Amino acid sequence: MSDTTTIECDSCHKNNRVPLARLKEKPKCGACGEPLPLGGGPITVTDANFDEVLRTSPVPVVVDFWAPWCGPCRMIGPALEKIASEKAHDVLIAKLNVDENPKVAARFNVRSIPMLMGFHEGETLDTQVGALPPASLKGWIDRVVGRANV
Repeated sequence: MSDTTTIECDSCHKNNRVPLARLKEKPKCGACGEPLPLGGGPITVTDANFDEVLRTSPVPVVVDFWAPWCGPCRMIGPALEKIASEKAHDVLIAKLNVDENPKVAARFNVRSIPMLMGFHEGETLDTQVGALPPASLKGWIDRVVGRANV
């Protein structure tokens, strides 16, 4: 079973459902034919689709390990949404609820949340534990993107 993601076209604002396995093929909008932004988000990742998202993303992925009861997690949520929108062509922001997805959380030894991890082509680039102010969060994500493009 292949998961899909919905990507809004920057040009015509139509939603396009794209299989995760086809993201590296540089999909185009079904309505206007313009290239789709391949990052953005935040998208929800789970124990079931985590590895596929990392494997298929053509841009670096920043995963936010969080829980709904975590105050600092909720505090950084709006900043992550804004960064995802601003950097839709550079990075994919993904959120993993640690309570609902214990396998991936255990695999990465998540002991404190929020915890952010940057990945590119399945490899871990950096980890940030704890909430950051929006400007520092943006700077950390910029560094992750920079490391992926080296």
